[in-house]
Amino acid sequence: MTLPARLVPTEMRLDLPLYFAVALLAGAVIALQIGIMRVFSVGNWAHFGSLVVSLAMLGFGLTSAAMCVTTAWFERHWKGAAGLSLLLFGPLAVGSNLLAQQVPFNAIFLVSDPSQKWRLAANFLLYLIPFLAGAVFLGTMFLKAREAFPKVYFADLAGSGLCGLVFLGAMYVVLPANLIVVPLGLWFLAGLLWFASLRSLSFLAGLVAAAILSLGLHFALPAKTGIPTLATSDYKGVAYARKFPDAARVYQAASPFGLIEVYSSSYLHFAPGLSDNAAFNLKKMPSNAYLGMYIDGDGPIGIIRKLPADETAYFRFLPMIYPYLLKEAPETFVVQLGGGISTSVALAGGSTSVTVAEGNPAILSALRDDRFLRDFTGDLLRDPRVSAVDQDGRLFLARTDRRYDVIDLSLADSAGLSNPGGFAIVEKFGYTREAMAAYMRALKDGGILSVTLWNKEEPPKSVLKLYATMAEAAKEAGGDPAKSFFAASSYLSTTTVLYKSGGFTPDEIEKLRAHTKAMSFDVLYHPGFEVDEGAAKATLENYRNQIFFDMAALRKDAAAPEGEPPPGGDLPPPGVESDAEPTVLPSVTLGRLAWKRLLTGGWDEFSRGYVFDSRVLTNDRPYFAAYVRPADLPRVTDRLELLQDEWGYLLIWATFGVACLAALALVLLPVAFGWRTIFSRQRGKAGTITYFACLGLGYIVVEVGLISNFVLALSNATVSASVLITGMLVFSGFGSFVSERFIPRARTTMPVVFAAIVALLVAYALALPLVLDAIGALPYGLRLLACFALIFPPAFLMGFPMPTAMSWLARLEKESMFVWAWGINGSFSVVGAALVPILATSFGMGSVLLVAACAYLIAVPAFFSVLKPKPA
Repeated sequence: MTLPARLVPTEMRLDLPLYFAVALLAGAVIALQIGIMRVFSVGNWAHFGSLVVSLAMLGFGLTSAAMCVTTAWFERHWKGAAGLSLLLFGPLAVGSNLLAQQVPFNAIFLVSDPSQKWRLAANFLLYLIPFLAGAVFLGTMFLKAREAFPKVYFADLAGSGLCGLVFLGAMYVVLPANLIVVPLGLWFLAGLLWFASLRSLSFLAGLVAAAILSLGLHFALPAKTGIPTLATSDYKGVAYARKFPDAARVYQAASPFGLIEVYSSSYLHFAPGLSDNAAFNLKKMPSNAYLGMYIDGDGPIGIIRKLPADETAYFRFLPMIYPYLLKEAPETFVVQLGGGISTSVALAGGSTSVTVAEGNPAILSALRDDRFLRDFTGDLLRDPRVSAVDQDGRLFLARTDRRYDVIDLSLADSAGLSNPGGFAIVEKFGYTREAMAAYMRALKDGGILSVTLWNKEEPPKSVLKLYATMAEAAKEAGGDPAKSFFAASSYLSTTTVLYKSGGFTPDEIEKLRAHTKAMSFDVLYHPGFEVDEGAAKATLENYRNQIFFDMAALRKDAAAPEGEPPPGGDLPPPGVESDAEPTVLPSVTLGRLAWKRLLTGGWDEFSRGYVFDSRVLTNDRPYFAAYVRPADLPRVTDRLELLQDEWGYLLIWATFGVACLAALALVLLPVAFGWRTIFSRQRGKAGTITYFACLGLGYIVVEVGLISNFVLALSNATVSASVLITGMLVFSGFGSFVSERFIPRARTTMPVVFAAIVALLVAYALALPLVLDAIGALPYGLRLLACFALIFPPAFLMGFPMPTAMSWLARLEKESMFVWAWGINGSFSVVGAALVPILATSFGMGSVLLVAACAYLIAVPAFFSVLKPKPA
């Protein structure tokens, strides 16, 4: 396509230092985002950090809305606007962080304490402020260089990606409380380059003053006043440990794999699933048997002391002992080292060899290299019977030819699957159907897989997903699942499921039953176990009534005159059986019924009738979270206090709604204020909105969705995020740079590019789990390279649509729409970030990429609206 003479661009030449200034400031913005995620992960809860970071894109949307109706002013004063916003970024970043740490927030009290809502809003607004400064600088530079947009956009994306990698490296040497110095350093370098380009001594003086102010605020002010630079919530596990009178931190190390802290205290009594009968039967209970290990403040993960011979009887009262009741001198594989409890139990149970896996190298380093921890554990990892594998256990077992008598996966989630304040949406690939099938295939004939999970929820949630997942995996492994399982539980403590290759014998069943009775645990299932099916309907109804009871009727009953029983007063309250002294707890009945239906038929109907989602965990949907079904969400808005451990999931829905409203407002505000002067005569407005909305939503959905997927191969969310952010942004930056060559032929080129993007995303949605599972067997360095190779094709092509359309808006002299389009892209990125976990938990991670593919498909016809020229 040939451009009319008046549309041939006169490229605005920027000095090279300005391009580098854009790259470094964009990198500072990304580093600040990741830094906030770390601050919230350590001090509060990770999903709130994600929500705050999503405000960065909202900052871009707000800035563009303002710039859209004041484009002429920014054109005239671009140096002053960009320079001032650049100077303010550092002090605002530090000041906002310090102020946010002084506003304590706890999601547990969102319903009971109205002030918590305002505290949450205050955190969001405070963290939004520095992103507004960064957005003004980048937006002004985009406007200034609009006719060379592909180049400046390349600088923005590539700088962001590479600086994200710098931040990853910094996490090895800088504690989370001081990670803000990384974006400050990048910001200062950006300022120096800005000065080098403009030669403004006044700006240089201001930059030095701003840097001194920023460092003073972060380091000197807290030291003088005692205010924290990273405030830890009183409801984080580590906060309890720090308050014990004799608490002492004996180890601390920071890395991308988390901030690991280990505390000693006589108040730490971490007895995972210990039978109540231990106190009555043991001559001597171990004292000071545990250290508490906390990762990003969560825990404790119990690090067990090397027990003397006269105290090892203690292990017999832990649920992890079950497989060693049947197996003599087994070869054992422990799927996750954690604090070493399962490994110690395996050795005490007579294992001749124990192979233990740990995907977090920071934990291995702590237990293997620290002198204090080595002495405390009896140098567990150097025991001649123990060999450690520095790899995720599920990945190792899926590829190894070795077979084991016992495979143990016990209490790998420290203090439980549910955290105070709401469990984050976190991938649990170690518990998926594919992982369980790999464990089962790695057993010798007659070998036992033992899985112990925390069972602290009432109504039960996590355990039903575990039962369904293991039963489904057993069907894939072959044999007769009905003969292969034994399950027992302890109320509000733990549940243990044993799977035996080849099935249990009657003698083995009797031995397990006798031990369960001796421990006062409840048998849930064994071959031949009978359960009253007639209790199914009442059990399911009682649990549904426990959550979805009629609130209006209860209020009416409460208002009944004194002395007059309320209507229905002779009925039991919701969720309570009519028998005043029930012999079997409802949760035990539920577990027994679940196993019966899973192994003899009727599970699907039973699962649909239960109050919470109990679908199988798979590599596509690996979540112990999102138990409230989307269809039930409107029914729980007046009883949120019953769902405190679902706050992470519920807040994502709330964020999605707020993001949609914010995106709509940011689209309409510039139109409302600039309709007569800017938009009334513009052609293709609706198509332009659609196009940039699809790009913003599609890109962020791919990026966030792939971060979750790549945990499957990389075994760590932080590393996965760093690889994805770096790869996506750098490769998209190269795509942006190359796209400049095709701008004149955009009408024919872009449909082909979009078709290729859609095809790749559909292919990834269908095949990515299998590919990543195979990559996970490679050495870690090769895994990283393979992941970068997977990222390159879609990311490179996804770098074309944005700069191509923005360049056409500039060439068509649609300056206001140019700024507006950038904001629409950012606003719908916020929508996409909130949409990803909703899609992933409801429909699977493959659906996330399919939605992104649909967004890029819709963008094809909308692209031609962008190309419509201004009226003559």
